[in-house]
Amino acid sequence: MSRPRLMHTAVVILLNGMVASSAFATLTVQVVDSAGQPVADAVVYAEGTAPLVKSPPQVDVEQKDKKFIPLVTVVQTGTAISFPNNDTVRHHAYSFSAPKPFDIKLYAGTPTKPILFDKPGTVVVGCNIHDQMIAYIQVVDTPYFAKTDASGRARINSITAGKYALKTWHFKQAAGIPVNEQSISYKDDATITVKLNYKAS
Repeated sequence: MSRPRLMHTAVVILLNGMVASSAFATLTVQVVDSAGQPVADAVVYAEGTAPLVKSPPQVDVEQKDKKFIPLVTVVQTGTAISFPNNDTVRHHAYSFSAPKPFDIKLYAGTPTKPILFDKPGTVVVGCNIHDQMIAYIQVVDTPYFAKTDASGRARINSITAGKYALKTWHFKQAAGIPVNEQSISYKDDATITVKLNYKAS
């Protein structure tokens, strides 16, 4: 008597799993500049009417060989970032950018307290000792973001189907210029090409 009930339960679980899996997709974005060349280190992010709230992990922006690594970092609003100094010389990390001004005075090793990036926008980071050192942090109000690789491709995984404003930012765009934006609507895995109106390479 109990066997049919067990089979029915198994079918329901299977169907629920199919529904859950079909509700998510992977959005692939190909970014090129005005010359049609692929753009690396471009930040792409999708903003919806009700973005899924995730708990952002702590992120590191390393200082090594008198460079910030990575050059470009993208995080969700509310993410804490640490700036470990893995060089043999001391650094002085700072930013005057409006979304998150901060100042970590001359230090070695890892600062005792990470910096909380609690407002969206672009944060440019420098070293007060080594002028050639620079990094860019793009803080976004969505968990749906990615950064392009050397081929100009970025993949936003586990994004729910729906309507979004797809935005693209690159550190070589002129100051004060709004980020590239286009409306998208999809429900399955998709590839979208974004062409920037300036030469980034």
